[in-house]
Amino acid sequence: MISLDDRGPHVWGADIARGYDRTTAAMSAAEVLAPTVDFLLDHAGGGPVVEFAIGTGRVALPLIAAGVEVRGIELSRPMVDELRRKPGGEAVPVVVGDMATERVPGEYPLVYLVFNTITNLLTQQQQARCVRNAADHLAPGGAFVIETFVPPLRGWPPGETFKPFEVSPEHLGFDEIDTAQQLMVSHHYDLFEGRATHTTSPHRYVWPSELDLMAAHAGLRLGERWGDWSRSPFTDESTSHVSVWIKE
Repeated sequence: MISLDDRGPHVWGADIARGYDRTTAAMSAAEVLAPTVDFLLDHAGGGPVVEFAIGTGRVALPLIAAGVEVRGIELSRPMVDELRRKPGGEAVPVVVGDMATERVPGEYPLVYLVFNTITNLLTQQQQARCVRNAADHLAPGGAFVIETFVPPLRGWPPGETFKPFEVSPEHLGFDEIDTAQQLMVSHHYDLFEGRATHTTSPHRYVWPSELDLMAAHAGLRLGERWGDWSRSPFTDESTSHVSVWIKE
């Protein structure tokens, strides 16, 4: 079973940061980013807004290009270094630290956290603190938006602990799961320019209803829940959700 001696937030190192945009290129495609930016614009209230786990700026930079000032929190300094290398990235204010505890001064109409990153916090307590921290950043009536996966337990045969999610000439990926601890580790084997690498990404998967309870304890109420950024209905077949909680 999975053994994680360090339950601190997962930190992306320099090697992963350098290849991050390449390995997640599909998430930067126009058909993915355009509805993401449109959705966030609808909740931005003219800005400025805060992105938790801003990373290399995949979402922040297009949102800035659309006219919204973005400020960020990011735990990984190498990821911030990659952001700084991009046009306009050097001007984005970023606090380097834990999104569960760090503050960006001010009150905001929108805080958002995308691409499953809430699950990089590896305990329920850390995730709850992150939701509370988001609420503390919001002005009254402000929105906290999370995009994350629905725990894929329906696709796991009983007794299995490993399941492939991608098999290609460039990438072999499989998940390892421990339902007793609500943990999942994604294993990635990549072949690029003749070099093979192995990386892991630990997650604490979290149910939509569990996030709703965390939000309620932080003074937020559920405003919307969709199956994706294009506002497809959220159903029992949805593999992810985009949820919006409003500060009372």
